Amino acid sequence: MSARRGAFRADQALEINRFWFGPAPLGVKTVDERRQLWFGIGSAARQAPIGAMIRERFGAHMARAAAGELDGWTASPHRALALILLLDLLPRNAFTGTPRAFSTDARALALALSALQAAADVALSPLERVFLYMPLQHAERLDAQEESVSAYRRVLHETPGELRPFLAEMHALAQRQHAIIARFGRFPERNPILARPSTAEEIAFLAGGTTLE
Repeated sequence: MSARRGAFRADQALEINRFWFGPAPLGVKTVDERRQLWFGIGSAARQAPIGAMIRERFGAHMARAAAGELDGWTASPHRALALILLLDLLPRNAFTGTPRAFSTDARALALALSALQAAADVALSPLERVFLYMPLQHAERLDAQEESVSAYRRVLHETPGELRPFLAEMHALAQRQHAIIARFGRFPERNPILARPSTAEEIAFLAGGTTLE
């Protein structure tokens, strides 16, 4: 491995995870405090400073992740999670409304599937697993969506206590995403961003005000 590939290692993976999840322990308080960051709650004006901060703080990390220079992180479940955040979640905050928000989805999906195959998710907490699985939920592939529903169902059934309402919410979202891909084969909400023409059925669907992501 080259010196450049080795330049971004464990301490920066830890920094990314701490930024996304906040301090331990991860529980209901974490969900309440992190919803805006995680799911883009609020107006575009409210979200814009978050995107700018992510670009400034993690822009170099996202670029190196996209180039494959951080692939060595996959040897550890928590580093793999950080890499998925750089490829899937952080771009959605940093480049909202542009094609770049989705440009590394395929790499993130491959990592998530590989992590599941290696059972890396069992080393993570329930909230960490939610975001390890997120590339499956974001994929415009029915097989990935089926895996997503199964993964969120597992973490819901395996987690007792106060996190169950949030995990049930995430499982329900995975089911909705699956239904959209089963119907359209893609997320119609992305069509204007990616310069894809929408079908009449997709236009009617979007007119209903459904939020897809």
